[in-house]
Amino acid sequence: MTLHQDITRVQSEMNAAVREHWKVFLFEGILLMILGLAAVIAPLIASLAFTIFFGWMFLISGVVGLATTFWARRMPGFRWSLASAALAVGAGIILLARPAEGVLTLTIVIGAYFLAEGVATIMYALEHRRELSERWSWMLFAGIMDILIAALIITGLPGSAEWAVGLLVGINLLFGGASLIAMALAARKG
Repeated sequence: MTLHQDITRVQSEMNAAVREHWKVFLFEGILLMILGLAAVIAPLIASLAFTIFFGWMFLISGVVGLATTFWARRMPGFRWSLASAALAVGAGIILLARPAEGVLTLTIVIGAYFLAEGVATIMYALEHRRELSERWSWMLFAGIMDILIAALIITGLPGSAEWAVGLLVGINLLFGGASLIAMALAARKG
């Protein structure tokens, strides 16, 4: 088989799987939209929930990391693995014990991320402009929007911590849910 035939076969199998399970995708999309709408309406609660979720993720991964590190203590890098697992446990405990401060920290990280992403996207757009690509202006616009969002978040600190994480997670869930619903409905018709 050629690579093209393999790709066509995989695409056909994926389409069949989506068509067969379109109701599951529709349900997931509706659920994500509901959760996203709730996060947009109550961003502080969503921010706290997101921080607590991260706290549990760090704590559980750290405890599992500690267990596996001690189980395989003769492996190279034992001390680094131990330090990494201990840091994860510590971060989890801090986020769970003081979620409000965790929200502030996550907000700062998100602001820095949007700033860096905006600069990188603008530079990427300018590279495309040199190549006479038609899409460079859209990338430039996206980069400028990222920097504006970063400025809004960073200049609004600490008050922006009350809404930024929850609102951004909510918007992400809304778009993710909408895309799943659109995919499910298209698969149902196909």
